[in-house]
Amino acid sequence: MIIEIPVEVSARHIHLSREHLDALFGVDYKLNDIKELSQKGQFATAETITIQTEKDKIEKVRILGPVRKQTQVEISRTDAKKLGINPPIRHSGDLSSSAGCILIGPKGTVLLKEGVIIAWRHIHATPKYMQDYNLDSRKFVSVKIITPSRTITFHQVYLHVDPSFTPVLCLDTDEANAAGIEGLISGEIILD
Repeated sequence: MIIEIPVEVSARHIHLSREHLDALFGVDYKLNDIKELSQKGQFATAETITIQTEKDKIEKVRILGPVRKQTQVEISRTDAKKLGINPPIRHSGDLSSSAGCILIGPKGTVLLKEGVIIAWRHIHATPKYMQDYNLDSRKFVSVKIITPSRTITFHQVYLHVDPSFTPVLCLDTDEANAAGIEGLISGEIILD
């Protein structure tokens, strides 16, 4: 049985806490939703900020909403090299002892002591999706991406399960480029 999964490429982005949103944009600032994302209740905003380190900076980094309990910066390994930092590869929300940076907004700056990660490649899945495809006992799978020039199989793809999710494979830009992904594409989950 072939289990197809839609693939999304997740470019660098930031999830802000209320405290940091206020510091960067002003007290009680409301994010401007410009595009709904595949995961229910999440959206891209019109707002961007700058990530800065001692070595370099990346400007116009998109903020994703809604606000979160803790600020999280998700970048690729290529971004990390540009910035001269070494963030860990982590699951979303696992920010303890991760890398730091300075966030620069139109109204202020935030010294982020930790919160910068490279997101572990993952599949958003619902409990029903897990059950339908007999994935209940698994934490990881492999996914084959077939493209005209750079077919690749990603191993250790984390299964992130929540009833509110829409099933999709999330890769960062480095991973997507390695697979030659352009436009809409699906992958095939491989059960080892």
